[in-house]
Amino acid sequence: MSFVPAKEGTGIIFKRMDCPGNTIIPATIEYVCDNARNTILGIGNLRIHTVEHVLAAIRAFNIDNLCIEIHGIEPPVGNGSSDVFVSMIEKAGIVEQDAKVPIVKLQKPVYLSDGEIHIVALPSDEYRISYTLNYPDTRLIKSQYFTTPINSETFKKEIASCRTFSLYEEVATLLDRGLIKGASLDNAVVIKDDTILSKDGLFFPDEMVRHKILDMVGDLSLVGFDFQAHIISIRSGHASNVAFAKKLYNYITTENT
Repeated sequence: MSFVPAKEGTGIIFKRMDCPGNTIIPATIEYVCDNARNTILGIGNLRIHTVEHVLAAIRAFNIDNLCIEIHGIEPPVGNGSSDVFVSMIEKAGIVEQDAKVPIVKLQKPVYLSDGEIHIVALPSDEYRISYTLNYPDTRLIKSQYFTTPINSETFKKEIASCRTFSLYEEVATLLDRGLIKGASLDNAVVIKDDTILSKDGLFFPDEMVRHKILDMVGDLSLVGFDFQAHIISIRSGHASNVAFAKKLYNYITTENT
């Protein structure tokens, strides 16, 4: 996968270099075709899986125009976090362009509730995410809460290294279905009973909730607009994140005046 500069007004796009015609798939909500356990973009029969980790890094570093040239159906997994993409951005450098990009400030709350899942975006002078994770039947996790402004400095320090996690029972079910064949303790944290299974232990005691914030930054970047809001989320995942991104998009384009 390569990061290639893009002209003003391009936005964030993926280009499948391994397909005839090098098909372009914009990183916006209208191209989301699945979000059960990760976020998948597609056009026609072409798919790009697990885009949230790379999009999170791009959003945190306020990159507006970028072509992501990719060979295959998924960005490099790295260690299951955004670390590798932060390194790519910092190694390549960021160039300021001439066009002005508006930053949308919400004028009223936007919210979504579905059973035990709740997300609200409140008017704010910064982009911040506060997330509550709750696994009441898993002693090692229970409830975790973390809040942070979203910018390149805090993302790199507090969020980018936090890896995908799963309960052991979930992993076993996915393996039985022939899924996650590339998963290992090199790129994920697995919780089994009272034990944390990972290559290097936990990077933070609350690494799990921090990874949820990482996912949310990537998923909400699909709104396609820079916005300032305080996002408060309880137990959301990819499906609810994308559903909320659609609500934000509709609000920004039709109601926010």
